[in-house]
Amino acid sequence: MELRRVVVTGIGALTPIGNNIEEYWNGLKNGASGAAPVTHFDASNFKTQFACEVKNFDPTEFIHKKEVRRMDRFAQYALVTSDEALKDSGLGLESIDKHRVGVIWGAGIGGLETFQEEVTAYAQGDGTPRFNPFFIPKMIADIAPGLISIKHGFMGPNYTTVSACASSANSIIDALNYIRLGHAEVIVTGGSEAAVTAAGMGGFNAMHAMSTRNDDPKTASRPFDANRDGFVLGEGSGALILEEYAHAKARGAKIYAEVVGGGLSADAHHMTAPHPEGIGVVAVMQNCLKNAGMNPEDVDHINTHGTSTPLGDVAELKAIGKVFGEHAKDININSTKSMTGHLLGAAGAVEAIASLLALEHGVIPPTINHSTVDENIDASLNLTLNTAQRRDIRTAMSNTFGFGGHNACILFKKLG
Repeated sequence: MELRRVVVTGIGALTPIGNNIEEYWNGLKNGASGAAPVTHFDASNFKTQFACEVKNFDPTEFIHKKEVRRMDRFAQYALVTSDEALKDSGLGLESIDKHRVGVIWGAGIGGLETFQEEVTAYAQGDGTPRFNPFFIPKMIADIAPGLISIKHGFMGPNYTTVSACASSANSIIDALNYIRLGHAEVIVTGGSEAAVTAAGMGGFNAMHAMSTRNDDPKTASRPFDANRDGFVLGEGSGALILEEYAHAKARGAKIYAEVVGGGLSADAHHMTAPHPEGIGVVAVMQNCLKNAGMNPEDVDHINTHGTSTPLGDVAELKAIGKVFGEHAKDININSTKSMTGHLLGAAGAVEAIASLLALEHGVIPPTINHSTVDENIDASLNLTLNTAQRRDIRTAMSNTFGFGGHNACILFKKLG
């Protein structure tokens, strides 16, 4: 069976460094930091008191006030970015066959804030179960694609992928395969997360996973730097419109890039720690290249998972060295988490969009906040440190990994 080609025709973003695609790209290329003291709740007693929050966001500018009250923030983010992506795509929603349009969305946690609020209210009460009737619909991770489909009448495949921080990368790969196999013409995909809550911050602090650089939040996310001390929690959403190539060409759509491959693997090693030699990461990049029918030397740019953790950054770069050999030093490698923080289940989508924008503009966003060389990292690698670099990019790879050893890798190629 010959697989159909799949392209990206629309994108939308809501991030700690920009509330739409234009703002997000300006933040990326200029090396902006989205980290600042937490405003969603009082974090003064927490080990970590800062995060990469979405800023100046009023959901009622996009969603009716009554509906906002029935949605967790992660679902609000999903609706806003999917709307931006659909508008960007130029799809004629009145004329398209909506049975052939699906929504596959990623969320690692879902409505954590809703869960926290409802259970806390019950615990502080008199024991009478006075739960909000929208508690469950607001909390469940699959409500985001459900709401998107309800709003637009999309009746194709509809579900949520949950693989921790790899969730939205998984959703993009699933969308790719559904269209390749002929089960849909268009799929709205991506992911959203809103875990900057007391429960989210407290839980990750208990794992010793997050940076505690409270004296200087803006430089706390410092992938590949010798003094990195953990990730910075982020929130937001990224949406992509994936479309069958001939369908997109027939309507004269703008095409950002072709999605030429997607790879998946498991570390099969530890609940939270990466394999020290990155064997699962080696496998996922090799699987992605094989799926795309491409060679290692075809890749120009890799947006790494690069969370700013002591173990993870080294393991990923070791894996890149094993997969790409001598060509690794010719690749522009970066971590946009240095700017956005770690958006958990939304990371894969937001970083895939960063890769697409790098392809479009011929600019690699920087890995900011690097000041001290880590002698455990190969000095010959171009980590695009501190300043954006211009480069004609033909092919870009985006890596995303999640607790539980879930690995996902996506490969984009410029048309022409």
